[in-house]
Amino acid sequence: MPILTREPEAPALSGASLSGASLSGASAHSTRATPRLHLILTPHKSLTPRGFVWFIGVTAALISMPLLSILGTSVFWALLPFVLVAIWGIWAALQRSWRDMDLYEQVMIWDDLIRIERFKRRRAPLEWEANPYWVRLKLHPKGGPVPNYLTLQGGPREVELGAFLTPPERVELKELLERNLHA
Repeated sequence: MPILTREPEAPALSGASLSGASLSGASAHSTRATPRLHLILTPHKSLTPRGFVWFIGVTAALISMPLLSILGTSVFWALLPFVLVAIWGIWAALQRSWRDMDLYEQVMIWDDLIRIERFKRRRAPLEWEANPYWVRLKLHPKGGPVPNYLTLQGGPREVELGAFLTPPERVELKELLERNLHA
């Protein structure tokens, strides 16, 4: 599940979906008490590192099979670079896709503050803060860039939350935040 709840007493979470990122959560608020809700939102990654190795290995073996019939001929050496470029292209495309999904969002709620931090590879973190009393959650079933587009409005800005989640996960996130926002 891409929505991970971090309990105040729980040890630091680790896993492939977190990409080894720091989970300190209160970097700008180190003097603040433990948040009553701490969520870590991550996109779903269906291909594990082990699965990646298997996929590339099986693909290379299957693409190379026709070359076995011409092994030792000059045609083999003429076709080999094209096979290697095709395998490298698949490897590079999968690596790029994986890196593009190397992002996560942290949602932390205290009694007097809600803080959202979005972390994306090789970019500065984006931060948003507001008083939970004034925050409004909006779920746009249609008309947004994605189905069940979830936004939070508090103060002068409206920010999107969990754009990489599936529509049912965004509905679940909205319900979870509503229960904890004004508690």
